[in-house]
Amino acid sequence: MQIVKSEGFHPRNAHQGTYPMQELADATPTLKQYLQKKPDGEWTIDFAKAEAVKALNQAILQKDYSLPFWDLPKGYLCPAVPSRADYLHRAADLLMRTYEIPQGKKVKVLDIGTGANCIYPLIGHQTFGWSFTGVDADSTAVRTAKGLCQANKLEKAIRIRLQPNPEHVLEGVIKEEELFDLMICNPPFHPDQKTAEDAAQRKWKKLGKRKDMGFNFRGQKNELSYPGGERAFINILIQESHQFADQCLWFTTLVAHKEHLNNFVEQLKHLKAKIIVKEQMHGQKISRILCWSFQTERERKTWIRELHQS
Repeated sequence: MQIVKSEGFHPRNAHQGTYPMQELADATPTLKQYLQKKPDGEWTIDFAKAEAVKALNQAILQKDYSLPFWDLPKGYLCPAVPSRADYLHRAADLLMRTYEIPQGKKVKVLDIGTGANCIYPLIGHQTFGWSFTGVDADSTAVRTAKGLCQANKLEKAIRIRLQPNPEHVLEGVIKEEELFDLMICNPPFHPDQKTAEDAAQRKWKKLGKRKDMGFNFRGQKNELSYPGGERAFINILIQESHQFADQCLWFTTLVAHKEHLNNFVEQLKHLKAKIIVKEQMHGQKISRILCWSFQTERERKTWIRELHQS
């Protein structure tokens, strides 16, 4: 097993340092109403307000990713764009050859749990030009994600599918003989909604906010929790990935809880997978990207060489 340490955002991630609030507000005027000055004179927003966070995302996606339209149904997860971009850059490194990452629609990526926000396919395509298939078990999320792709004229580059059986992760969505170069996944981390709410309250307490603040990032039950939490979800993902070992070069998933990692690694060792763990650090928070492949070293090199040459 290879472990790749991190000391901050990936060097390619454009979102280094603080948000350039004034520039973003100039690009997207709807953000201006939420700007407020800090004691040091810098502009910020109240990150406890869901509408302010959504407006910030809209500005980032318009200014930095040339996406003119992005919106969410009320109550759905509003993701942090910088951390999502960071995951994509670290996952992209798996496809590198001689310091280059393959670009363009020939690279096929599967996004498990794409959500109503469709954030990974949208910024992944705009950054690398890759083709995406986004999967979700929530019909409203699927419908909204499709609408975002259509509004941004990306329906040919990004396909959205419904997972018909929430008890499965990959079964029922990967078609026969379909090939993917990369799979990404940001799983629901909590075992139930109460645990998710308690985690949010602990965060607000650390920030000196009210106890009843709730989620500034919103989130439906299925976006935040899964029976058994991330451990149960990723266990299923690992077992089902072995069924599709020849149809995907690299499988990856975020792992929020360090104590779960050894369990996943042992499962993958038993399945004789190549394993890489990449750290992802944002401020004081450290998460991990678990990466695995069932291809041999020679097969991986051949696959990646053909990606660059096609």
